[in-house]
Amino acid sequence: MEQRQNYSKKREAILKAIRSTTTHPTAEWVYQTLKPQHPDLSLGTVYRNIARFKENGQIISVGVVNGQERFDGNVKPHSHFICSVCGRVFDVGGDYLGREAAERIADRYRFQVNSSEVVFRGICAECLNRQSETPVGENHGRNF
Repeated sequence: MEQRQNYSKKREAILKAIRSTTTHPTAEWVYQTLKPQHPDLSLGTVYRNIARFKENGQIISVGVVNGQERFDGNVKPHSHFICSVCGRVFDVGGDYLGREAAERIADRYRFQVNSSEVVFRGICAECLNRQSETPVGENHGRNF
Protein backbone atom coordinates (compact mmCIF):
# COMPACT_ATOMS: atom_id res chain seq x y z
CA MET A 1 0.00 0.00 0.00
CA GLU A 2 2.81 2.42 0.87
CA GLN A 3 4.45 1.90 -2.54
CA ARG A 4 1.24 2.87 -4.35
CA GLN A 5 0.97 6.07 -2.30
CA ASN A 6 4.57 7.03 -3.13
CA TYR A 7 3.90 6.37 -6.81
CA SER A 8 0.89 8.70 -6.70
CA LYS A 9 2.92 11.37 -4.95
CA LYS A 10 5.59 11.15 -7.63
CA ARG A 11 2.99 11.26 -10.39
CA GLU A 12 1.39 14.31 -8.79
CA ALA A 13 4.81 15.98 -8.41
CA ILE A 14 5.65 15.36 -12.07
CA LEU A 15 2.39 16.89 -13.27
CA LYS A 16 2.76 19.83 -10.88
CA ALA A 17 6.32 20.48 -12.08
CA ILE A 18 5.20 20.64 -15.72
CA ARG A 19 2.19 22.83 -14.93
CA SER A 20 4.13 25.20 -12.66
CA THR A 21 6.52 26.49 -15.31
CA THR A 22 6.22 28.35 -18.58
CA THR A 23 9.61 27.10 -19.81
CA HIS A 24 8.03 24.16 -21.65
CA PRO A 25 10.29 21.64 -19.90
CA THR A 26 11.89 18.43 -21.08
CA ALA A 27 11.53 15.14 -19.21
CA GLU A 28 15.16 15.55 -18.14
CA TRP A 29 14.37 18.99 -16.61
CA VAL A 30 11.43 17.50 -14.69
CA TYR A 31 13.65 14.66 -13.44
CA GLN A 32 16.47 17.00 -12.34
CA THR A 33 13.99 19.37 -10.66
CA LEU A 34 12.26 16.63 -8.65
CA LYS A 35 15.22 14.36 -7.87
CA PRO A 36 16.31 16.27 -4.71
CA GLN A 37 12.82 15.90 -3.15
CA HIS A 38 12.31 12.35 -4.51
CA PRO A 39 15.70 10.57 -4.40
CA ASP A 40 14.21 7.27 -5.62
CA LEU A 41 12.63 8.89 -8.71
CA SER A 42 13.83 7.41 -12.00
CA LEU A 43 13.91 9.02 -15.41
CA GLY A 44 11.83 6.08 -16.64
CA THR A 45 9.10 6.98 -14.13
CA VAL A 46 9.11 10.54 -15.44
CA TYR A 47 8.80 9.38 -19.07
CA ARG A 48 6.02 6.87 -18.27
CA ASN A 49 4.00 9.46 -16.41
CA ILE A 50 4.51 12.09 -19.10
CA ALA A 51 3.21 9.60 -21.68
CA ARG A 52 0.16 8.99 -19.49
CA PHE A 53 -0.46 12.74 -19.05
CA LYS A 54 -0.23 13.31 -22.82
CA GLU A 55 -2.60 10.42 -23.49
CA ASN A 56 -5.09 11.77 -20.93
CA GLY A 57 -4.87 15.32 -22.31
CA GLN A 58 -3.42 16.69 -19.06
CA ILE A 59 -0.37 18.09 -20.88
CA ILE A 60 0.60 18.61 -24.51
CA SER A 61 3.79 18.10 -26.45
CA VAL A 62 5.17 21.23 -28.07
CA GLY A 63 7.45 19.09 -30.25
CA VAL A 64 11.12 18.27 -30.35
CA VAL A 65 13.53 21.18 -29.85
CA ASN A 66 17.27 20.56 -30.03
CA GLY A 67 16.70 16.81 -29.83
CA GLN A 68 14.43 16.79 -26.77
CA GLU A 69 10.64 16.73 -26.59
CA ARG A 70 9.18 19.75 -24.80
CA PHE A 71 5.92 19.78 -22.83
CA ASP A 72 3.29 22.31 -21.82
CA GLY A 73 0.96 22.07 -18.85
CA ASN A 74 -1.31 24.69 -20.40
CA VAL A 75 -3.68 22.64 -22.53
CA LYS A 76 -5.91 25.54 -23.55
CA PRO A 77 -5.56 26.38 -27.26
CA HIS A 78 -2.60 28.69 -27.83
CA SER A 79 0.38 29.06 -30.15
CA HIS A 80 4.10 28.79 -29.53
CA PHE A 81 7.28 30.48 -30.72
CA ILE A 82 10.50 28.43 -30.78
CA CYS A 83 13.82 30.26 -30.95
CA SER A 84 16.17 28.58 -33.42
CA VAL A 85 19.22 30.01 -31.63
CA CYS A 86 18.69 29.32 -27.90
CA GLY A 87 15.90 26.72 -28.16
CA ARG A 88 13.54 28.46 -25.75
CA VAL A 89 9.82 27.97 -26.26
CA PHE A 90 7.42 30.85 -25.63
CA ASP A 91 3.63 30.93 -25.37
CA VAL A 92 2.12 33.28 -27.95
CA GLY A 93 -1.30 34.72 -27.21
CA GLY A 94 -3.94 35.22 -29.85
CA ASP A 95 -5.92 33.08 -32.23
CA TYR A 96 -3.78 32.60 -35.34
CA LEU A 97 -5.69 29.78 -36.97
CA GLY A 98 -9.21 30.13 -35.69
CA ARG A 99 -12.35 28.09 -35.82
CA GLU A 100 -13.20 29.40 -39.30
CA ALA A 101 -9.97 28.02 -40.76
CA ALA A 102 -10.59 24.63 -39.14
CA GLU A 103 -14.13 24.61 -40.55
CA ARG A 104 -12.84 25.49 -44.05
CA ILE A 105 -10.27 22.68 -43.88
CA ALA A 106 -12.90 20.23 -42.62
CA ASP A 107 -15.30 21.17 -45.43
CA ARG A 108 -12.71 21.23 -48.19
CA TYR A 109 -11.02 17.93 -47.37
CA ARG A 110 -13.96 16.21 -45.63
CA PHE A 111 -11.93 15.94 -42.38
CA GLN A 112 -13.09 16.10 -38.81
CA VAL A 113 -10.82 18.69 -37.19
CA ASN A 114 -10.50 18.14 -33.43
CA SER A 115 -7.70 20.58 -32.73
CA SER A 116 -5.08 22.72 -34.41
CA GLU A 117 -1.85 24.37 -33.40
CA VAL A 118 0.46 27.02 -34.74
CA VAL A 119 4.19 27.06 -34.07
CA PHE A 120 6.25 30.06 -35.07
CA ARG A 121 10.00 29.60 -35.47
CA GLY A 122 12.68 32.24 -35.61
CA ILE A 123 14.98 34.20 -33.32
CA CYS A 124 13.77 35.55 -29.98
CA ALA A 125 14.33 39.16 -28.88
CA GLU A 126 17.11 38.24 -26.44
CA CYS A 127 19.10 36.37 -29.08
CA LEU A 128 18.54 39.18 -31.58
CA ASN A 129 19.92 41.65 -29.02
CA ARG A 130 22.96 39.42 -28.42
CA GLN A 131 23.59 39.20 -32.16
CA SER A 132 23.42 42.97 -32.55
CA GLU A 133 25.96 43.35 -29.70
CA THR A 134 28.47 40.99 -31.34
CA PRO A 135 31.44 43.01 -32.69
CA VAL A 136 32.12 42.89 -36.43
CA GLY A 137 34.28 39.92 -37.39
CA GLU A 138 33.09 37.61 -34.62
CA ASN A 139 31.17 34.43 -35.31
CA HIS A 140 27.51 35.42 -35.77
CA GLY A 141 26.38 31.82 -36.23
CA ARG A 142 27.37 30.57 -32.80
CA ASN A 143 24.95 28.96 -30.39
CA PHE A 144 24.34 30.86 -27.19
